[in-house]
Amino acid sequence: MRHKRTVPRGGKRIVIVALSVLLVLTGAGITAAWAYERSLNSNLGRTDAFAGLAPSTRPTPTVTGAMNILLLGSDSRDPSSTTNSRTDTIMLLHLDVDHQHAYVISIPRDTWVYVPASADHKNGNTMAKINSAYAWGGAPLTVQTVETFTGVHIDHVVLVDFAGFQQVTDALGGVDMNIDKTIKSIFPPYRTFNKGTQHLTGAEALDYVRQRYQFADGDLTRERHQREFLQALMDKAAGGGTLGNPAKLNSFLQAVTKSVTVDNSFDLVNVALQLRDLRSSNLTFLASPTAGFGQKAGQSVVLADTAKAKALYQAVADDTVTQYLAPAQPTQSSSPSAAAP
Repeated sequence: MRHKRTVPRGGKRIVIVALSVLLVLTGAGITAAWAYERSLNSNLGRTDAFAGLAPSTRPTPTVTGAMNILLLGSDSRDPSSTTNSRTDTIMLLHLDVDHQHAYVISIPRDTWVYVPASADHKNGNTMAKINSAYAWGGAPLTVQTVETFTGVHIDHVVLVDFAGFQQVTDALGGVDMNIDKTIKSIFPPYRTFNKGTQHLTGAEALDYVRQRYQFADGDLTRERHQREFLQALMDKAAGGGTLGNPAKLNSFLQAVTKSVTVDNSFDLVNVALQLRDLRSSNLTFLASPTAGFGQKAGQSVVLADTAKAKALYQAVADDTVTQYLAPAQPTQSSSPSAAAP
């Protein structure tokens, strides 16, 4: 039986980061160690993320061989208890059909979208913030909401929680990040993050990516910092200091897998094999196109740029993201702050 843990906002983001690194590392660094990967696979929690979703109501996969993974940050590794629990982080990872490039698209948690009716018909069937879907119907309603919003078929779902995030980061010896503005944390112990390149421990990294009130665009800057952290962590994890150190690598992978819950058909070994040729330079980090902020039903929300979002997600569905990005940003394909035009 898994126990619900209350976690600070922002912690889930770092574990999502670590999971993305895990998927690449297991493919690139230890694919041959089949038995070891099977033991990691057994660490993963399981949930029926597609319960009640009729195939006829879902988008049809348009490209055989491509893969779309929905990454969610939840308040608990227990997906059966979602009441009043919202996802602070929603990301869509798209692996192209050649398995040579992957794209991670952040969807702001306050994006104003249509949320279908929940399974119990007590909630939904209304416009709301996208993270309401998890509170109203857990992973299945979140899948349905994201698929409705994007038109992209979701193949797998991965939920992560706060557990072990500091160990994940500290197992790598911390990370170096470029702090773009000197800020003081609004959370105890009220750290000051000075502008410039800084080395962050796990606790410091969590604190930094939680900050949003110091920035004019709030969550959007926080999501950019999240993507920058993902790039920094991946570069650190893929370095020789980790891959060449079995104890360090094991500590990192064990911490991540024990913080993760996946859909019933997710197989770490299979996914790792499909990602075995990826490196951090093959990952592009994007933001779901937005049209600024607004007020809806008395709430401050993020408004989607519907035309640009439609174009981006059509490219995801068609596995043509590389072509979609090429005309507008030919030099930013591996930038951690790259955003859809």
